[in-house]
Amino acid sequence: MSGDSNRAPSGLRGGLGNRQMTMIAIGGVIGAGLFVGSGKAIGLAGPGALLAYLGVGILVVLVMRMLAEMAVAQPETGSFSSYASRELGSWAGLSVGWLYAYQWCVTVAFEAIAGAAIVHHAIPAIPSWLAALAMMLLLIAVNLVRVSSFGEFEFWFALIKVLAIVAFILLGLAALFGLLPGIRSPGLSNLVADGGFLPNGGISVVLAALVVVFSFFGTEVVTIAAGEAVDPVHAVRRGMSSVVWRILLFYLGSIFIVVTLLPWNSTGVAQSPYTAVLRHIGIPQAAGVMDLIVLTAVLSCLNSGIYSSSRMLYALARKGEAPSAFTRTRRGVPFLAVLAASSAGLLAVVANYFLPTDAVFEFLLDSSGSVAVVVYLCITATQFRGRRRLERERPGGLSVRMWAFPYLTILAALALLAVIIGMVFDQDSRRSLLLTLLVTGFAVLAGVLHQRRRRVREPASSQPAKEHT
Repeated sequence: MSGDSNRAPSGLRGGLGNRQMTMIAIGGVIGAGLFVGSGKAIGLAGPGALLAYLGVGILVVLVMRMLAEMAVAQPETGSFSSYASRELGSWAGLSVGWLYAYQWCVTVAFEAIAGAAIVHHAIPAIPSWLAALAMMLLLIAVNLVRVSSFGEFEFWFALIKVLAIVAFILLGLAALFGLLPGIRSPGLSNLVADGGFLPNGGISVVLAALVVVFSFFGTEVVTIAAGEAVDPVHAVRRGMSSVVWRILLFYLGSIFIVVTLLPWNSTGVAQSPYTAVLRHIGIPQAAGVMDLIVLTAVLSCLNSGIYSSSRMLYALARKGEAPSAFTRTRRGVPFLAVLAASSAGLLAVVANYFLPTDAVFEFLLDSSGSVAVVVYLCITATQFRGRRRLERERPGGLSVRMWAFPYLTILAALALLAVIIGMVFDQDSRRSLLLTLLVTGFAVLAGVLHQRRRRVREPASSQPAKEHT
């Protein structure tokens, strides 16, 4: 793979520079779930939520290391879907690819509605439906222009998120060390007060982990973007190798500030932990500042969601696992795939606002809510199956290798299965898991039928769909 190639390995234009890829990797781990969903995790486990974030963070690091091993060796736009097709069979690639695209389409709609609520709250004259539509149309246009437009917008979105988190941690540390005027440092007393470090017992950490695991979804976007990077090998290696310090800094660092500065069971922490901390240390208009940061995270998620789902549809089409029209490109952008991915989000937004019932939207949210675990399990199975083949094809060795293979790969798979078992017994997540497994079952069935039909039609070999430009 030549680093100076002007064309991505998938046939798309390699328009994402190292600067953009680095920030996509760094910012991809910071989603709106960190700012909003962390309150629920802290409410479940108290200060022990730190253990939940640490445990899930280690699991995500292991999964991303496996993905990095495969992505550095063979950067592809379809990322884990393409690798699953190669190692496990077309049925696996089709299933996980369509599930991933489906999950992002639903997430785009949900984030558009969440962002619209923030805009409407700040400017009541703007109807929520209009704000959602405007955000969707803006980012659809960004993704249709050229891939560098997506990269540039994501660069600035990610930079704002990173600076906000770093500033939050620095201000929090200053408050902890008594360096802010008028703020009395609580020291570490809040970590053991109000019931101790584990006020609700050890099982609460497991319950919090079930909430936390979905906050990390999005870290894999950099491997999908690698297919359009100017220097994909360098970008993926650098981005994925930094995932450890990113999780330690952004997640554990900021949650540590929250549970040390404020009592874990305070009302403000349950509602919006980051806003509560900013108010505590005297930041003017703390709620407005936090709304702006969350809105940035929402826009980043919309941008990444449209990009990721469209590229997955494109990759599936190139393998003959989606309509061949999704391979049509203009200015190096698979425009029909972008429109297809975006239209699903637009329809969900419209349905949510204009239909008399939100039952359909709730089903979409619940049925896609646990796709992250399915994707991570697929990555572990693919890496376990394909490691030997990669080693045979590269006598010089792999530049990025999964640590302690196969033991840590097996351990990660067992941990993911434990998450699924835990969700079965957790009332709050059981419905989401069961609906996700139902949708996954349909996807697997479609994949198996597709693979059998392909074998009948092409007994000798199966060629990917031709591209149209």
